[in-house]
Amino acid sequence: MKMKTISEISITPVKPQGGLVAFASFVLFEAVYCGSVAVFGRPDGTYRLVYPNKRVGERDLDIVYPINRQIGLAIQQAVIAAYEDVMSKSNARHNTTQLSF
Repeated sequence: MKMKTISEISITPVKPQGGLVAFASFVLFEAVYCGSVAVFGRPDGTYRLVYPNKRVGERDLDIVYPINRQIGLAIQQAVIAAYEDVMSKSNARHNTTQLSF
């Protein structure tokens, strides 16, 4: 059985503010749900993902993030493709797309 790396991508666009354009969630390796991943637009038209963290006292603790470049790029490509697909559709508020890399 071939396992999908990234699936069930859900994009929720937001009113752009400070570069933030959407939030994404996805399932990783058909086993781990990752939510509240922020999608930020850059001035050059590209996008970056910001993973959730939690402030504890004076420290920000990372909750979830890719630990190697290969999976980080696969997640970024899949999420950005899903975001661009959602934004290309008129009057689209959200979409769930399953992609595998």
